[in-house]
Amino acid sequence: MISTGALAQRDTSAFTKFNDFNNLVLNGGVKKPEAQKQFETLLKRINILEMIRAERIIPKTQWVFPLKGYKSSAIGGTHGNGYFDKGYRYLDGNKHGAHPAHDIFINDRNQDCIDDHTQKAVDVIAVDDGWVIACTNQWEPNSNMRGGKFIWIYHPATHIFTYYAHNNQIFVKPGGYVTQGQKIAEVGRTGYNAYKKRSPTHLHFSAFKLVDGIPVPYNPYEQLKKPKRYENPDHLPAFIFEY
Repeated sequence: MISTGALAQRDTSAFTKFNDFNNLVLNGGVKKPEAQKQFETLLKRINILEMIRAERIIPKTQWVFPLKGYKSSAIGGTHGNGYFDKGYRYLDGNKHGAHPAHDIFINDRNQDCIDDHTQKAVDVIAVDDGWVIACTNQWEPNSNMRGGKFIWIYHPATHIFTYYAHNNQIFVKPGGYVTQGQKIAEVGRTGYNAYKKRSPTHLHFSAFKLVDGIPVPYNPYEQLKKPKRYENPDHLPAFIFEY
């Protein structure tokens, strides 16, 4: 007999549909009133899957920082002033305005996506438990898509979405359930502006809350300033150790 948890893990159709829907939004392939209906329907299905997963949802009190080996001092701007969300609308897709995100810069003077100090790629990690609802591991330098290789994660315990963009390579797929601290990508330079030489290598990180059934950005600076202390050994990518 198959448990409800196993069924939820196997039923990835809702996530595949959400990923397809997100791509339509990015390309302007769906009208906004219809897009909002589709978003609400797809998210409802994902929440149902979470309810039948046969595991108790325990909200985390703190995030972990989204870049392994880095801390809030790597966030661009002064005291997080690089964040501005006025004019941003999720349903505008790739044509959205504003910059509802924090750019987190790595040590990479020669722009080869390798940390100058460790001589290794920098891991992008999930700030909290959640479902991968959309992502792409494909991007061409002549593309005008801003996010490049991106990942959207939905965190059902808090009904928050996080977005990780400009990755060099991603290691998750729609329908995957990730745990706090798990490696999901490596920092890169993909995306229309991030690819250009004038842009230092960075992770573009955003957070969203649901307002009237649509993701609306909020400033997560304080959460990024006070992350949970953690270790993330390569052989145990999904575990968090409390001190």
